[in-house]
This record gives sequence, C-alpha cells and structure tokens, in this order.
Amino acid sequence: MTTYSETLEAAAHQFDQAVKAQPAQLSVTEIGTVEEVQRGIARVHGLPHVQVDEVLRFAGGHLGYAFNLDPEQVGCVLLDSSEQITAGSRVERMHTVLDTPVGDQLLGRVVDPVGRPLDGGRSLDDLPREPCERDAPPIMQRAPVTVPLQSGLKVVDAMIPIGRGQRQLLLGDRQTGKTAIAVDTIINQRGRDVICIYCSIGQRSTGVARVIENLRRHDALDHTIVVIGADDAPPGLQFLAPYAATTMGEHFMREGRDVLIVYDDLTSHARAYRHLSLLLRRPPGREAFPGDIFYVHSRLLERSTHLIQSAGGGSLTALPIIETEAQNVSAYIPTNLISITDGQIYLSPTLFRKGVLPAIDVGRSVSRVGGKTQLPAYRVVAGDLRLTYSQFEELERFARFSSQLDEDTRATLNRGRLIREILKQTQFQPLTLPQQIASLIAVTNGVLDGRPVEQLPKLERAIQDAVTSQAAELCAQMQAGEKLDKEQVEQIANIAAGAVHAHA
Repeated sequence: MTTYSETLEAAAHQFDQAVKAQPAQLSVTEIGTVEEVQRGIARVHGLPHVQVDEVLRFAGGHLGYAFNLDPEQVGCVLLDSSEQITAGSRVERMHTVLDTPVGDQLLGRVVDPVGRPLDGGRSLDDLPREPCERDAPPIMQRAPVTVPLQSGLKVVDAMIPIGRGQRQLLLGDRQTGKTAIAVDTIINQRGRDVICIYCSIGQRSTGVARVIENLRRHDALDHTIVVIGADDAPPGLQFLAPYAATTMGEHFMREGRDVLIVYDDLTSHARAYRHLSLLLRRPPGREAFPGDIFYVHSRLLERSTHLIQSAGGGSLTALPIIETEAQNVSAYIPTNLISITDGQIYLSPTLFRKGVLPAIDVGRSVSRVGGKTQLPAYRVVAGDLRLTYSQFEELERFARFSSQLDEDTRATLNRGRLIREILKQTQFQPLTLPQQIASLIAVTNGVLDGRPVEQLPKLERAIQDAVTSQAAELCAQMQAGEKLDKEQVEQIANIAAGAVHAHA
C-alpha cells in the first residue's frame, strides 16, 4: 500500500520532470506609457522599435496601432473607445501589423474592420488573417476589363456599363439614391457567383440596419459580407474599414472568384482621416484635408482590378460612393475620386424631385471602359438610345421658350419622354438582360409611340412577358453573349407590338 509520503514524493518528482522539460527562456517586451489621450488617438513614449501599422495593446485589452513615428513619441490611432485609456497607463507591442479575417465563413456575416462579429454570431478568431494594408497588384498581373457586371438597371447596363474589375464612382447630393443603386446591384448578383462586400463608413446605424434588412429580405445576404465602421465608432475604425473590406475581397479574387465591393461612402472616410491627421498634428492642406488624401484613396482603389489567369484570374469591382454638396462635383474630394476611378454615375437631385428614379443624369455620367464590357445585345440599342435621349434633353431645355414647335421637334420630344419613362425602374426589382432588351427595343423602334405615359408600366411588363415566353431561344442567345442581327431585332419589335396591341 502506497504511503502518503511516497505519493507526495512521486508528485514532486513529476513536477521536477515537467519543469525540466520546459526550460525557461527570457523574452524582451517593449512596454510604453501613454502620455496623452484624445478622441481617437493617443501619444505614447517608450516604444523605440515600434513599426508603422503595428498593433498595440493598451491597458484593459484595448487595441490601437502606430500611425506617427516621431523621435520622442509614437502617435497611435485607437481602435476602441478612448474613455478607458488614461495618461500613465501601459502600452505593449504586439509584433504584428493590422490584419483582418478572410475566408468563406465571412459570407452572410456582419463584422467590424478587425473581424469582431456585430451580428451576435460565432467568433471568427479561428479564421486565417491577412494584412489590411498591402500593395496593389502589379501591372503585369492585370488583365483588360471585358466581362460585364450586370446591375439589373436598364439605364446603367445600357448606357453606363460596368465591367468586372472596374472602379465606377457613384456621386450625388445627399438622399438622391446612391446607396439604393449599390444595393440593387448587390441584389442582382444572386446566382451569378459574384461575392459582394458592403463596407459602411461613418453611416448612421439605422441606415446600415435598413441596408442589411433589405439584403436579407431579398436573399442577398448569403453572398454578401457587411463591414461596418459606424458613425459612433472611433475614427480609426472608420478609416480602417475600406482597407479591411478590400483585403477580404482580395482573398476571393486570388482564388479566381469575382467580387463586388461597395464603399459607402469615401466622403466620411476622408473626414475620418482628416480628424486623425489634425489631432496628430500632420500639416493640413486644401479644406484642412491632409496633403496625402489623394494618395490614400488612390492606394485603396488601385487594389481593384481583373487578374490574369496565372495570378488567380479573379476580379475586384469597386463602387465607391461620394456625397456632393449643392451639386458641386468640382469640390476637392469629388474631383480626386473622379480622376482616380474609371467613370462616374451622377445622381441628380432635380431628377429625384421629379420622380425619375433611379435619378441618374445620363449626360453627366460616363464609363471610361465603355462598350468593351457590354454584352453584344446591348450594342444594338445603346447607340440610338443615348443619341435620342441626348437630343431630347437638349431640346427639352429650349422647348420651354417656344410655344410653336415643328412636327419633327414634337416627335423627338415625345420619343424622349417615352425613353425617360422606360428608363425608370422600381427599387429592388432588377431586370434580366432579355427583359431590358425587350423594353429598349420597343421604345427605340417606336412600338410605344403615341401611348399615354401612365400606361407604360403595364405595357412594359406585357412586352417583357411576351418576349421571354415567345422568344425563349433568342433570349438564351442574348444571355450567352451572342449578337442580335436585324431580323432578330425586328422579331422582338413585332412581338412587342403584338403585346402592346393586345393590352391597348
């Protein structure tokens, strides 16, 4: 029988063996001290070897990262509330740069820029992480932008096409429908194998909650990641949000998948950067923005591209949103973004007040990639459509000064009003390519001439139903990217005329 002393001796022996198996090692850790705290930033001394963008842990587990490296102190951007951090508290180096989780498990989740769940779901700590800041793909790894990204909106897909890998700016005054266009584009990617990322920067929580609910209600949240830097979050999180969202998208792009990312919006991002820069005493420039604000945005948007097959073959399409004031598109930040991106979609408050939704001003919008990304079926109607609509807008302005108009002018005005009505589209109802082509061919071939404007929504639905049911093979050819010849256009126009006659 084992005595008490023998048991104690055996336990002590095992303890000694365990201690010997784990030899003690000295580790050097730099510990700094907080000198000053302001909203969103802190100044620290005692970290002589800290690097730019290195993560720092403050007392209480709060996170921040090194932003300014001055000879005597380090300017830190805080990623958590600054209320719990006081002067004299400890700061510890983490020896890692800012990173964020990546992977398929993020789909359908709502997270903050460092990957902390905001939807009450399970933790994402087990996911691989990648740096938020990284260089854009080199030019030799970039492929031409030739594949269309269908938005489901007639006015965009027909006249301002977007390609996969393109950077298309959405700009306009407040409350003109910029986010609505972006959400409609995300909803239209259902079943198209395009991963979407909605990055909210400085937006009100109620508005973000409404976007998430709309995505969930229209079955679009399963292929979407929502990254939030809320308006009540520290400015550091708002500044970091688009970089973290881009890193999540790049992970899928390198796997050969197509990604759409919406930055809503970069005006708030610029303000957050201005806030941090002024507190850290960086020299201000125009409108008090720091001098490198152009570089900050171009560095972000240059990461959107279409890769060649040897580099992965995927694409990252960016839809940055910018808010203008009093329709001033020549202000500092809008001008910067217009020059960085590959085109812009301008939303007019005048059209919005008239009920022309989406309120896209076609004359002030442009896609610098152009028809290269359009499916061939659109090219049959897009040229006449844009020309006719431009003539109508010019004539409409001058027609107000004259009561006597000739027959041709009145016909042009009537056709233009029909086009404007046809280009209207209800939110959350993206259309397929055959439905859009059917409507556009009907209006450009005069099928709807003379019809009352109030009957157009009913007639348009009848035309779309007739074309998709009576010309199913032709619709499949359009979806496959085949061209439409003159006989096929006449066939669609005849089917549309029959549908209009039946519902007249």
